Amino acid sequence: MKLIVTIPAYNEEKTIAQVIESLPKKFPGIDKTEILVVDDGSSDNTAKVAMQKGANVLKHKRNLGLAKTFSDALNHALELGADIIVNTDADNQYNQTEIPKLIEPIMKGNADIVLGSRFKGIIEYMPWQKKIGNKFATKVVNFVSNANVSDAQTGFRAFSRKAAMQLNVQSNYTYTQETIIQAMFKGLKIVEVPVEFRKREGKSRLISNIFVYALRAGLTILRSYLAYKPLKFFGGLGLLFIFAGLISGFRVFIHYLNTGLVSPYIPTALLSTFLLIVGVQIIVIGLLADINKQNRMLQESILFELKCKNSKK
Repeated sequence: MKLIVTIPAYNEEKTIAQVIESLPKKFPGIDKTEILVVDDGSSDNTAKVAMQKGANVLKHKRNLGLAKTFSDALNHALELGADIIVNTDADNQYNQTEIPKLIEPIMKGNADIVLGSRFKGIIEYMPWQKKIGNKFATKVVNFVSNANVSDAQTGFRAFSRKAAMQLNVQSNYTYTQETIIQAMFKGLKIVEVPVEFRKREGKSRLISNIFVYALRAGLTILRSYLAYKPLKFFGGLGLLFIFAGLISGFRVFIHYLNTGLVSPYIPTALLSTFLLIVGVQIIVIGLLADINKQNRMLQESILFELKCKNSKK
């Protein structure tokens, strides 16, 4: 049983050594442990320090963002033969000695993905705006995916090999919400364990602006939902337009039956016609998106089978 701890990092030379050194040397039931640091184009000595501490280092030539860094870490860990992958942050806010709690449900076969929940555990410090944003985003993720988690933004999480092979991060900004939405729609089991969250020294280098993060994370959640439920979304929106068109045109229709004329309700008739046409077009978009979803799911199934075959070689 091989465990690989992945650490996305960007300009974290001051803390990366602490993170690596604090990792337990042995884990119950694990035969081999490796550390993989993915340096996202750091301008400091993050990669050098990580290598000095014995970690494998995958380095981006330029900064590609958190989502790409996480995706590369996950895929490279699979290539290295990981049976379980634990992702943690490079800023030393998570307590690495709690990793056994993360991997235990996977080893017992009770989970495919385990989230380290800060809100079920201990939070030393978190800015109020970030706390509110995290809780709100979690509620949105739960709503769109029918999940039941308390912390959808946690970066401290564990994946079984099967789960990691099924996740395909499409976002170019953040992975946290997208992976949960994907996992739920793919039938993967998610559980949570309480973890400790420490106060960070200095500003986050991966998430520098909370408002930009909220906007782009919201778009990621929307895209992730549309990828799996396009017909439900566009169909509902289209029916709303059609309903509004029928309501606005009802008076015109009754007037026409009584008089044979549309006047003086020509503007209302035009509005009603516009709403009906737009509603039908939106539903057609939903149908086309649903066809595209079926094709994408087939491609993902083929990709998963290829990953399975390659892992057996």
